[in-house]
Amino acid sequence: MSLTPIQAAIPHRDPFLLIDKIVEQEENRIVCQKELSGDEFWFRGHYPDFPLMPGVLLCESAMQAGAVLLSTYADGEGVPVATRLRDVRFKRMVRPGETITLEVSLDEKVSQAFFLTARVTVAKELAMRMQFTCTLAKISEPTPNPEKTA
Repeated sequence: MSLTPIQAAIPHRDPFLLIDKIVEQEENRIVCQKELSGDEFWFRGHYPDFPLMPGVLLCESAMQAGAVLLSTYADGEGVPVATRLRDVRFKRMVRPGETITLEVSLDEKVSQAFFLTARVTVAKELAMRMQFTCTLAKISEPTPNPEKTA
């Protein structure tokens, strides 16, 4: 699938959109991918002589995949935001030129809290896993961008 359904589901945009395509989607599960060209901004400064994707960005990419999954629950009334990360485990370094596969499952919904599990793999090898919780934040007027008002 193209970026169109991703951009329709979540507000993230380049350079902070960390998923390229939806590979599979079911009611309570999504699989997305991100191809890492090596030109991403973080590789220039995160160990320049041995570039690595920062672990926090692996978490963010998984949460973005989860946000796409949860967008069907938001119904235009809110945007999923993370409220808790649990049991985050980094198992493998992620390098330029690799493709990450993000599999996120909705484990439980309690009121407006969504409990999810994420697995990030590279060539079917586990790179990161975590559990996280999201809630729906109400969409309000955007905060002015100081660069656009100057």
